[in-house]
Amino acid sequence: MKKVITIIILLVIVVLFGGSLFYLYQKNQESPEVFKTEEPTTETIVKKTMATGTLIPREEIDVKPNISGVVDKLFVKPGEIVKIGDMIAQLKVVPNITSLNSAKNQVRQAKINLANERKIFERQSELFEKGVISENDFDLAKNAYDNALQTLKAAEENLEIIQTGTTQDAGNAATTEIKARISGMILDVPIEVGNQVIEANNFNEGTTIAIIAKTDDMIFEGKVDESEVGKIKEGLPLEITVGAIEDKTFNATLDYISPKGTEENGAVQFDIEGSLKLNDSIFIRSGLSANASIILERSDDVLAISEALVQFEKDTKKPFVEVEIGEQKFEKRMVELGLSDGINVEVISGVSKGDKIKVWNRVEEPIAGNPRRR
Repeated sequence: MKKVITIIILLVIVVLFGGSLFYLYQKNQESPEVFKTEEPTTETIVKKTMATGTLIPREEIDVKPNISGVVDKLFVKPGEIVKIGDMIAQLKVVPNITSLNSAKNQVRQAKINLANERKIFERQSELFEKGVISENDFDLAKNAYDNALQTLKAAEENLEIIQTGTTQDAGNAATTEIKARISGMILDVPIEVGNQVIEANNFNEGTTIAIIAKTDDMIFEGKVDESEVGKIKEGLPLEITVGAIEDKTFNATLDYISPKGTEENGAVQFDIEGSLKLNDSIFIRSGLSANASIILERSDDVLAISEALVQFEKDTKKPFVEVEIGEQKFEKRMVELGLSDGINVEVISGVSKGDKIKVWNRVEEPIAGNPRRR
C-alpha cells in the first residue's frame, strides 16, 4: 500500500514539473510586445450641431378669388413660370334664380319711378320758367328726378353683379379674371374646371385656385433641441444636405432663431430659419426634407491627431501622448489641444509633423490563440 502511494506522489511531481517546463517554453516562444504608431496629419476640424427640417420658398402665396363662382377656364399647370398679371383662371358666375328675379323687379320698379319723376320735373321746369313756382319747388323736383336716376343705376348695377359677378365700375375689386399677383413658379393648382370656388372675405378664407412661389429664393426651416440652442447664434454658416439630391451640399446662413420653444414628444424644440445659396444648375423642389449642419467652429488645415491617441494624467487631467524616440522606445510628451470634432483633435503644441505617436488603446492580433490588449 505504501508503495502505491509513493508511486502516485512521484507521478504527480513529474506531471507538475513537466507542466512548468512546458509553460516556460511557451513563454519564451511569445513575440515581444510591439506597439503600432501613427503620425499627425493635416486636417480641417469642424465642430457642428445638427438640425432637421425642410426646404421651402421664402415667398409663397395662395391665389384666391374675390367673387364666388365656377371655374370656367384654367390657364396654368404646376411647374409653369408666371409673371405678375398673367392669367391664372377665368370664373363664371351662376346667379341665384331668386336673387336674379328680385334684381330684375327692382330695375323695372326703378324705371317706372324714373319715368314718373321725369314728367314731374318737366312740368315743374315749365312752371319755373313762367315764374309760377318758386326756385325751391323747382329744386325739390330736380332732386327727386336725380334720385330716381341714381336708384335705376344702382338697380342695374346690382342686376349686373348678380348676372356676371362684377360691374365696370368695380375694376379689380371684383373680377372673374384671376391673375398672378407675384412672379414665380406655379407649385400647385388644387382645383379643376367646373369646381365651385368661394370668395375670400372676413368670414371665409376662400378657395385656393393656385399656389405661386419664388423658387429661386429658398430657405431651410427646421428645429433644434433645447440642449443645442444655447450653442448657436444668428449669422453662423450652415451646410444643407438633401436626401433626394445625392452628393450635393448647399451653403446657407442662419437667419432666425425662435425666442420661444414648443414641446414636441416631451422635448422642447426651437424653430430656426436659414437662407440658402442656390446653384442655378440644380432645381430644389419645395417641401424636400433636409438636414442642416450648423458650423459652430472651424479650423482649416491644422495639425491633428486621432483622439484615441490622447491620454490624460490621473491627477491633473492634463493631456499627453507617447512619442517614439527609438525602436519601440517611447517618451511622454504633454500636448496642448485645440478644436475637436469627436474623431480628430487639433494639436497646438507638443508634437510635430513626422512624430510617431504610440497607439496605446488598440487591440492587437491574437498570438497563438491568446488575445492580448495593449
